[in-house]
Amino acid sequence: MTPLQNDCFIRALLRQPTERTPVWMMRQAGRYLPEYRRVREQAGSFMNLCTNPELACEVTLQPLERYRLDAAILFSDILTIPDAMGLGLHFIEAEGPRFSRPIRTESDVHSLTVPDPEESLRYVTDAVRLIQRELHGRVPLIGFSGSPWTLATYMVEGGSSKDFRKVKTMLYDRPDLLHQLLGKLSDAVAAYLNAQIAAGVNAVMLFDTWGGSLTSGQYQEFSLRYAKRILDQLNVNQPNGIIPTILFTKGGGLWLESMAETGYNALGLDWQTPIGEARRRVGKQVALQGNLDPVALYASPATIREQVKRILTDFGHGTGHVFNLGHGVHPDIPPEHVGAMIEAVHEFSPDFHA
Repeated sequence: MTPLQNDCFIRALLRQPTERTPVWMMRQAGRYLPEYRRVREQAGSFMNLCTNPELACEVTLQPLERYRLDAAILFSDILTIPDAMGLGLHFIEAEGPRFSRPIRTESDVHSLTVPDPEESLRYVTDAVRLIQRELHGRVPLIGFSGSPWTLATYMVEGGSSKDFRKVKTMLYDRPDLLHQLLGKLSDAVAAYLNAQIAAGVNAVMLFDTWGGSLTSGQYQEFSLRYAKRILDQLNVNQPNGIIPTILFTKGGGLWLESMAETGYNALGLDWQTPIGEARRRVGKQVALQGNLDPVALYASPATIREQVKRILTDFGHGTGHVFNLGHGVHPDIPPEHVGAMIEAVHEFSPDFHA
């Protein structure tokens, strides 16, 4: 693998000294960029874009041509695993993802098999290899997956949901069946992330987007337990060093201590938990990633700069901070506002590492 020219992001995740705070952004390759929209139109559909390694590579690299970012993130979707399991993933305009064959019965769960990522998900690992060839060590590449709980919500609901009534009914009435589903998904996610690692990603992130929908006890049993099971299976010790791991639970501020104890190198924070408070609670166990409110990017560039400085000040001096949003960038954010955020991190953060 080509040595990294900029490893600031990796060092921060491992809580090693850095000269400044690294910055990247969830959904940084996406609809807020006009160049992305042109490629998306060329692809014809979102899934065509995801499954074409050349186009996925192109949109992964687009933000790096605009901004001084410290990491690229693989362009893909969290629902690739259930799609590979044969659930018939498709996207409906203005509604989001839908599955033609949702998981509702014991027979449905038993019929699921863990996909071979180098077969049914080969387009993802091919994209990783192509992106790394094009990056040539410029910055690290982040691989990712949805968490088992988050994947299960889509698979049981049949798509997006506001109240998660179907999957929560399974949780209450048939916890044994839900555990069977989550177990299969954990093994599938671990295999998928290991395939991304083998293909060349430099860090991996688990997106537990809907973990915050659970009660505290449910979160420990049905989400965090399986995040730990995945981590225990990951091939993070590589010849060129450790592959850092990031766990992000949207709405997970109540459980930071438990999350830190899982062994992930870093925790992603949404915008609802003050980063200074989070740092005090987890101490030196993990790095922290976050956590500007994505809506702040609608404000003026001057206000964005103030908000960036506020978060840097709240975290305080020292290493272990990766600047990011508290969730993905919204599709109608002006690209120049994203640039104002990134440049503010470059300008202000060195003072916190002196």
